[in-house]
Amino acid sequence: MDMDYGLYKRARYPILMSLHPSYLMQRVAMGYPSSCYSCVTFGAFFLLLPFLLRSPAAVSARILRLPSKPDPKDAVGTARWLAGQNIWGVLSTISSDQGGSPFGNVVSFSDGLPDDGRGIPYFYLTELDPTARDALKDARSSFTLSEHPLGTCGKKDPENPTCAKLTLTGKLKLVDNSSAEIQFAKNALFSKHPEMEDWPIGHNFKIFRLDIENIFLIDWYGGAKPITPPQYLNNGKNGSTSSS
Repeated sequence: MDMDYGLYKRARYPILMSLHPSYLMQRVAMGYPSSCYSCVTFGAFFLLLPFLLRSPAAVSARILRLPSKPDPKDAVGTARWLAGQNIWGVLSTISSDQGGSPFGNVVSFSDGLPDDGRGIPYFYLTELDPTARDALKDARSSFTLSEHPLGTCGKKDPENPTCAKLTLTGKLKLVDNSSAEIQFAKNALFSKHPEMEDWPIGHNFKIFRLDIENIFLIDWYGGAKPITPPQYLNNGKNGSTSSS
């Protein structure tokens, strides 16, 4: 059963939720003291938070929280790990503005709630951007991810074969607003990209998904690993095995 996004936020971020302005106002209304000292403390916390999150210690902590990278022999597991841990990639379409030339665009995505990825990338796109316009005219697309942004490649060059990279090719399709899938997709996207909820309504953002037809993975020497879409999507289900 998919977790409600509101419950997910309260469970995963109890401290931040307790510092939300609406929560603080409720506390004051209930008679809890609200001193100038408290306001300064909370203000200082939020001012310092961006710097704390960018500190080397914070970056190292985020890397340590990542699930371990699968063994190179587990090609399917590595592909799903890349899709589940990354939050952005390069989405390429057939350009409708440039006579059919390939057009790559950096986009945010999600394949599910954190630590509960399903493998299918979802995107929040507007037709003010060429990617969405291209997809509505020609759905053929590819989506590329790299291990390098996760910080687990060390000093290796991003093109080094042992720094994994994944390209999913298929059709970029609109998700039906009346389907049960739409709520799952919203929860998946907004849990990893909270600011999306506040993006301008007038820009008419819509949710797209990539229907995967081909998978290209390199995570070690020796060329691309053979992975079929069913192997990729069913990884971990009913005792399914990985390709090596």
